[in-house]
Amino acid sequence: MPQMEIQAPARVARNGYKVDVSRGQRIGRVSSEWFSRPADERYLSLTDLHNSVKRRSERSKTRIVENEAIRVEASRDDPERLKLMLPGADAPIAPTHWSFGQLASLVGAPANYLRQLPAPLAGINLQYGLTSHRAEQVKTLEIENGRCELRAVTGPDYGRIFDHELVEAVQKIAGNGTGDTRWKVPGVLDWSTSIYNPHADITKDTTTLYASDRDVFLFLVDDLNPIEAGKLPDGSPDIFFRGFYCWNSEVGARTLGIASFYLRAVCQNRNIWGVEDFEEIAIRHSKYAASRFALEAEPALMQFAESSPMPFVNGIKAARERIVARDDEDRAAFLRKRGFSKAETTKIIDTVLTEEGHPPASIFDFVQGITRVARDKQHQDVRLEMEGRAKKLLAS
Repeated sequence: MPQMEIQAPARVARNGYKVDVSRGQRIGRVSSEWFSRPADERYLSLTDLHNSVKRRSERSKTRIVENEAIRVEASRDDPERLKLMLPGADAPIAPTHWSFGQLASLVGAPANYLRQLPAPLAGINLQYGLTSHRAEQVKTLEIENGRCELRAVTGPDYGRIFDHELVEAVQKIAGNGTGDTRWKVPGVLDWSTSIYNPHADITKDTTTLYASDRDVFLFLVDDLNPIEAGKLPDGSPDIFFRGFYCWNSEVGARTLGIASFYLRAVCQNRNIWGVEDFEEIAIRHSKYAASRFALEAEPALMQFAESSPMPFVNGIKAARERIVARDDEDRAAFLRKRGFSKAETTKIIDTVLTEEGHPPASIFDFVQGITRVARDKQHQDVRLEMEGRAKKLLAS
């Protein structure tokens, strides 16, 4: 086998690297975020993103209140709006769409149904739930935003991690996220040439830094420092880049999480192509969430950002060198013993033969065939299950 090494491969086109995105997984999580974010939720730098979410937290405050002490007010002059009077508040607080749903859920009321009722009638039902619900306390997150708004209402043990805390953790390794460190908003793949250009301009259309009133989501790559992990069938280098995305919601809309991986390219609509070695951790906003973030999530992010890719490269090398099948009977037996159907087995073998120019022999060959076939599965649960089997095979 040829010696594998980390190096800056020769550029095969101006401002880009030739990549093979037919290999590995396709991850659509970032693309889903990209499609759903309006212009005012897109940021061009980590500095701008941090300033926005930091100002929001500075205007916010929390308190724990007794359920039965909350008073629901509905004005006859404004039948569409409810307001809440909380103990110690100087003025009524208007719930947002999100916090109203949380409040209804906490007291066991159907939020969608209550939203269809006139405010006075919805208020009566909500007030009854607050006074009769077995849970005795709630934790609120309020903000002064021209008027007093209730951004979130959770159980008293909710372990809030503010969005700006996650952004600050990312800034420690990524600076502004625009190229002042090795970590930056990703470039763009040119499908017509298979050239990945890491120098694409950061615009509202290409940015991967997002924040709404409910959450933050960030995706960054180290795409100016390519990693060569073996050769493609034509003898050209198989190029990878490191990447990670992370997310959080300080109002309870989602967990906090970080996913790290190696990728081959990112396309215009922010699908991640050719992914290998995908790892993910998630932290629920439970009582000790802040401690877990400090002890687990932030150090894990720092370690990935600063660690050598040699374990990944060596793992790919070992998988390429580990021959597990030498004839058609071996190939079929290898896959069938691992739970693949007869049809899947045939498809995987044929895929490797078509795309690699030889039948699968090594662990790496089989992993590439499995992940390629998985990408064609229509149902996400089936696709993820098959990709999970490929990942276990690569780690075996």
